[in-house]
Amino acid sequence: MTLDTTAPPPYLTTDSLAKISNIRHAFFTRQGGVSDGIYASLNTGLGSDDASQAVTENRRRIAAVFDLPANALNTVYQVHGRTVAQVEGPWTDGTPPQADGMVTRCPGVALGILSADCTPVLFADADAGIVGAAHAGWKGALSGILQATVEAMEALGANRLAIAACVGPTIAQQSYEVGPEFPAPFLAADSANEGFFVPSTRDGHFMFDLPGYAVQILTSLEIGAVDNLARDTCAEEEHFFSYRRATKRSEPDYGRCLSAIAITQS
Repeated sequence: MTLDTTAPPPYLTTDSLAKISNIRHAFFTRQGGVSDGIYASLNTGLGSDDASQAVTENRRRIAAVFDLPANALNTVYQVHGRTVAQVEGPWTDGTPPQADGMVTRCPGVALGILSADCTPVLFADADAGIVGAAHAGWKGALSGILQATVEAMEALGANRLAIAACVGPTIAQQSYEVGPEFPAPFLAADSANEGFFVPSTRDGHFMFDLPGYAVQILTSLEIGAVDNLARDTCAEEEHFFSYRRATKRSEPDYGRCLSAIAITQS
């Protein structure tokens, strides 16, 4: 079947966010863009080695889903930390801040998170008209990016009990083998984190439940609702880019999917 790339790119949603009338969100797949080769087809990673014209067009198509111009799609330079940027409008100088979270109360701008196995999380407080987005790889999740994003939303006026959050497509436990040294910082933070590790078939190795860990953190924050799309980026090659899959195949690079949320003008 030939993909109609003139149509809007396909995306996933979650009920807790989709029912909010003044907020739009989307977890985009890798389909519906113009990139080819290992980047086929909706690669949105400006830091990849894909043709810049293709990435620009892919991001324009995503912004159009939100009825926004291309420059209204804000993404940050993700560094696996816990810094959260407050967004007042589209980036104007072409240099996004180094951060792994964003929050805004401004209509007309979309907050976008890039991922290729790490966990994208979208947040919304419909009553306060405040949204957030976070990139939670294992380092960011462990260092507190999800907590920091909720706190940044509260600083803008959000009510924690009214915040809905959804964990997007992420590498699942059955695809995520880690080495013998990996569990130590998680167990040092909380011995109960042992439950997110099961033995691998290789001696001394483990399978880590990154999305489950993210859900547990969000639940512990006592926000209003927590959803999990439960989609495995590594296993579902047709739908998602995956750093782990590309590495196993010794591919030279990999594409990035994008998850975004925006407050509508109405």
